[in-house]
Amino acid sequence: MPKPRANSAVELTDPVALRAYAHPVRMRLVGLLRREGAVTATQAAGILGESVPTCSFHLRQLARYGLVERAPGADARERPWRATALSTRWGHASADAETQAAIDHLDAVLMRQYYERAVRWLEGRDRESAAWRATTGPSDALLFVTPRELTELLRKFDALVEEYLPRRTDPAARPRGARPVNIAQFVITLDESARS
Repeated sequence: MPKPRANSAVELTDPVALRAYAHPVRMRLVGLLRREGAVTATQAAGILGESVPTCSFHLRQLARYGLVERAPGADARERPWRATALSTRWGHASADAETQAAIDHLDAVLMRQYYERAVRWLEGRDRESAAWRATTGPSDALLFVTPRELTELLRKFDALVEEYLPRRTDPAARPRGARPVNIAQFVITLDESARS
C-alpha cells in the first residue's frame, strides 16, 4: 500500500478543523498512519491501546477534515485507513479571533505532547547507546534576529531536513543503524529581562 509523498502536507485554516485535529487521540492516529501506512481501526486500537469504537470514531472525524482517507482496495471486511499527507501545517497568526483561539489551542496541545514525549525519552535515556546519548537531548540558542531573518533561518533549516524526508516512506533509503528521531522546534520571543 503506497504511503503519501515524503514532502506532502495538509494545510488547516478552518477553526473547526484546527480544533478537531487538536484532540490527542486524533493526533496519535494520524502519526500512526504516517509511520505505518494503512491500518484498520482494529489494528490502530491494538497499537495505541484505545478501543476500536474510539479509533473508528476519530478516524471518521479526521476524514471529514482531509487528514485521513480509506485506503484503496478496502472492502467491507477489511477497511484500512491511510494518511493523506506526511505533515500537517497551519499558520500561527490570524486576524480572525476564532481562528487564532483554535491555533493557540492546537499549538498548546502539540507542545504538551512534545513535552510528554521528551519526559518519556528522558526516563529511558540510560538504555540508549553512548553514540545516541551523545547526539540527542535538549539544546537551545539565543539569537537576536528580525522577523525576516528568522523566516530565512527557518527556511534554511527546512531545506537541510528535506534531503532526509524520502526515508520516511522508503525504508530502502535508510542507512544501516538509522532510527526515527524527533526534532521539535519551539521558536519563542523573550522579553528584555529573559535575555540570559
